[in-house]
Amino acid sequence: MYLAKYDVKLEPFIDTYTLSEQQLQFTGTPRDAIQLSATDRDRHSILAIEDNRLVTFFVLHEQDGPKPYSQNPHALLVRAFSTDYHHQGKGFAKQSLILLPSFVREHFPHINEIVLAVNVRNTAAQHLYKSCCFLDEGVRTMGKKGELVVMSYYLEVLV
Repeated sequence: MYLAKYDVKLEPFIDTYTLSEQQLQFTGTPRDAIQLSATDRDRHSILAIEDNRLVTFFVLHEQDGPKPYSQNPHALLVRAFSTDYHHQGKGFAKQSLILLPSFVREHFPHINEIVLAVNVRNTAAQHLYKSCCFLDEGVRTMGKKGELVVMSYYLEVLV
């Protein structure tokens, strides 16, 4: 698997990406996220590709994105995280999160914290994030779809 920033050449991958109604309770569609990224240069749509298929999608949001969840000016927010319905349960979400720190170090060298907010009802996602070294430090906030658990992954400063 590899992570790639969205490019129009990758559009065919988006056309075949499927989310279930249950998934849509907690996240937006890649198509909507890509449209927002096109008009906001601080949002970066990221595709996780495995065997020439889009299996996981998310957005990395700089600047104002993480502000509701972190006071750190060097934080980056993960949002709109999802795995294609047909590929759930195969470990692709976890694999993409394991690749994320090195991807961030390479493409966003000024970042030292990756932050995300997950719905308190989405216990499966919370467990996944914890298994990938995201920390729940007890911060809670309200989002559009209910209470959110704020979690952070701290990148080591490489000298």
